[in-house]
Amino acid sequence: MPRYTLVIGNKNYSSWSLRAWLAMRQAGIDFDEVRVPLFEDGYKALIERYSPAGKVPVLVAGDITVWESLAICEFLAEQHPEKQLWPAAARARAQARTICAEMHAGFSALRNAMPMNIRSSHPGKGMTPEVGRDIARIIAIWEQCRADYGQGGEMLFGQPTIADAYYAPVVMRFMTYAVDLPPLPRRYAEAVRSLPAVAEWMSAARRETEFVAEDEPYAKAIGEL
Repeated sequence: MPRYTLVIGNKNYSSWSLRAWLAMRQAGIDFDEVRVPLFEDGYKALIERYSPAGKVPVLVAGDITVWESLAICEFLAEQHPEKQLWPAAARARAQARTICAEMHAGFSALRNAMPMNIRSSHPGKGMTPEVGRDIARIIAIWEQCRADYGQGGEMLFGQPTIADAYYAPVVMRFMTYAVDLPPLPRRYAEAVRSLPAVAEWMSAARRETEFVAEDEPYAKAIGEL
């Protein structure tokens, strides 16, 4: 397999990029990173050099291109079975895939009201009844996975898997908007933030200077960040 290239967006904002990037970095899969500042002049043309879909993330491996985050993760799990990107046990693996699909397709209220914004702090912003229901569902997922499969480590299925990469952007949102969590989900969120790969991403996000207005509903200008 040729060396991978992963095309991502701004680390401060791009939750979908974080998912693919973290799955690879946490598993120790080497890749070249191409970061495209989203919504700046010419950004779509830059992305379309790698994928006609015009969205990030994009994984390129020789003549193979995968341009969707969950497909990227599945492709990597297939190419690198030794990395155990999914849990080994069939029941746990089915659960992990299910909660990733649920995250992939759902939680629109949370996404819209609390966009990922690692370098900012907006305690209490974005909370609505709909967001509250999304948060309650996520808490229930975390508590169930930790209770049923969390033995042997601090992640949802014990050791890090794609599921943790998929919920890492939610951890970032809960941090930015100071969402109050029960003890077990709070410990899980702290464990995710403590992962070396997550700390690396967060540090890079905080050094970025691009201001994407549509991802900044609670700030009027860069100086207010």
